[in-house]
Amino acid sequence: MIKPHGSDELNPLFVYDTEKHETLSKEAETLPSLLLSSSAAGNAVMLGAGYYNPLTGYMNVADAVSCAEKMMTTGGIFFPVPVLNLTEKADGFAVGDRIALRDPNVDGNPVLAVQTVTGIEDVTDEQMALMTDKVYRTDDMEHPGVAAFNAQGQVAVSGPIEVLNFSYFQSEFPDTFRTAVEIRNEIIEHGWKKIVAFQTRNPMHRAHEELCKMAMQAVNADGCVIHMLLGKLKPGDIPAPVRDASIRKMVELYFPPNSVMITGYGFDMLYAGPREAVLHALFRQNMGATHFIIGRDHAGVGDYYGAFDAQTIFDDEVPASALEIEIFNADHTAYSKKLNKVVMMRDVPDHTKDDFILLSGTRVREMLGNGEAPPPEFSRPEVAQILMDYYQSLD
Repeated sequence: MIKPHGSDELNPLFVYDTEKHETLSKEAETLPSLLLSSSAAGNAVMLGAGYYNPLTGYMNVADAVSCAEKMMTTGGIFFPVPVLNLTEKADGFAVGDRIALRDPNVDGNPVLAVQTVTGIEDVTDEQMALMTDKVYRTDDMEHPGVAAFNAQGQVAVSGPIEVLNFSYFQSEFPDTFRTAVEIRNEIIEHGWKKIVAFQTRNPMHRAHEELCKMAMQAVNADGCVIHMLLGKLKPGDIPAPVRDASIRKMVELYFPPNSVMITGYGFDMLYAGPREAVLHALFRQNMGATHFIIGRDHAGVGDYYGAFDAQTIFDDEVPASALEIEIFNADHTAYSKKLNKVVMMRDVPDHTKDDFILLSGTRVREMLGNGEAPPPEFSRPEVAQILMDYYQSLD
């Protein structure tokens, strides 16, 4: 199996030992508390689940700035984005203290993790601006990732963490949320050697289904891990339970048995385009995938990124030895009326726009909201029905 990023073995920060977990939970109730931002809570979940291997906790400012500038910590660990615990103020504790990190996304704010504080630093406006520009390639506060990053505060609390739970993801998505550890174990149980990973924050239409099949065939994969984001999205995006149901129906009816794992991870979307694509590749390597599909405008939003910037960053900026996972670059996929199948547009240079069935996202949402199923060449009817039921429930 492919090695994790940065180490021979995966080192999740969740406390699996039952006795240690109980002791730590009791200790946490006696410690000073810090209510995390949603972004910092997501980072804790990803660290606990092993997705952010080999990091041991939240970065200090020097490492965060270095990752933003060079995709490398000051100690030489490749990492494409800063992993920070930003807050507006750090009162009631000092460097050297242990603190209880409380979950902002669960009622009662239970303890999510315990952190040993190795640094409390003010982040300057210039440093925030630099990180924003490098990671998001824009300083536009209309960009949802930029807005979320800059709303957390400018005090960085750094240091290693021990994670006690996985926030709401495990309880709300028990059939879907999986840690990197669990996915690796399941891959081993399947006996898969070559594994394609597919990232989604949306329901999967016919083109996405066929893209997974194309990638599996192209690399002769044993299986595919559909890995959906379960955290916070931007307004208007379809909720995770609806996406989950539609994807499960598609896999059940249109993929060979035991060829697909349907899983999810707990994190708030950054919408950082190219940088987030690299992050996605890194944590897919940590979960055991050997290949990762990156398509048009991967992890993008609006018009902030070029259609294939998330692919070219791997050639132009990511060092060749940084990651072992291989990237499967995908073009825009659509149903060809000429060939009666879904194709990648780059593979059919003889086609014109009229030869494809193309529907905008806005048009698809309108159709679903009106109880009108998109054509079967665009969306499987069983998937469309689940989405129609959701949109009509909004009225």
